[in-house]
Amino acid sequence: MIEVLKKCTICPHNCGINRVDKQIGRCKSKDTVKIALYSTHNFEEPCISGKKGSGTVFFSNCNLNCVFCQNYEISQQGKGKEITIQELAEIFIKQQEKGVENINLVTPTTYVPQIIEAIKIARENGLLMPIVYNTNGYEKVETLKMLEGYIDIYLPDLKYSDDLLAKRLSKVDNYFEIATNAIKEMYRQVGVAKFDKNGIMKKGMIIRHLVLPNYILNSRKVLKWINDNMNDVYVSVMAQYFPTYKAKGIEDINRKLTKEEYEEIESYLYRLNLENGYIQELGEHEEEYVPKWEL
Repeated sequence: MIEVLKKCTICPHNCGINRVDKQIGRCKSKDTVKIALYSTHNFEEPCISGKKGSGTVFFSNCNLNCVFCQNYEISQQGKGKEITIQELAEIFIKQQEKGVENINLVTPTTYVPQIIEAIKIARENGLLMPIVYNTNGYEKVETLKMLEGYIDIYLPDLKYSDDLLAKRLSKVDNYFEIATNAIKEMYRQVGVAKFDKNGIMKKGMIIRHLVLPNYILNSRKVLKWINDNMNDVYVSVMAQYFPTYKAKGIEDINRKLTKEEYEEIESYLYRLNLENGYIQELGEHEEEYVPKWEL
């Protein structure tokens, strides 16, 4: 499995570099796994966190370069610690022993081969938890197919309907086509959501969308695509945006959402035929929920 890293085409950038030989591509990830934190997280969607919390593993590095990334210290600046595949498997078991609802892999894209090997080891040692794949959505269908049978719940972002906006704010090409094709593959694998008696998701998908200030039309088009293509999936509309990292110096996104913008999206959401999901309340202290990156 790790052989694929000798000419890495794990994500849509298709760098083709030899990560085993320590060459560095767009995401800056090597053949070793790098994580910034593993913890119990209580602030995911209610069907993911439940009462026991979600067993998150935050991976360092990312194949996007979002100027507004709330986790920029690990995604862009690479803060974290390199660990072995065996150690990653042991972390999965430790999380299960805490009694969490699931194992939640946050920004895992660049480590797919290593994660698969770690899941194999963990399952041989008693891992029974559902596995959540928590991704920015910029994924290759071919890579996702490698994950079939290993992932129970997909939690993808669908950030942009506007490719020019994606290029300007996240430095990627063809985001909408790539992300929507990826989401279709995720849905093919896990299908309609399934829950236990306590309302905790055991299999399925939730598509997340972060509403950006001044770009309500972008959000409307994202939600319309979901409505037109897979309106039986769960949707999570997030209003938690706050200007951080480079966004503080970018005029059109250097503020939080206004009440009027939030109400416009809320009203549009209720006019669609989407049956399931969540819309986050407009908050005031979102910065307080960003984890402290101490492994």
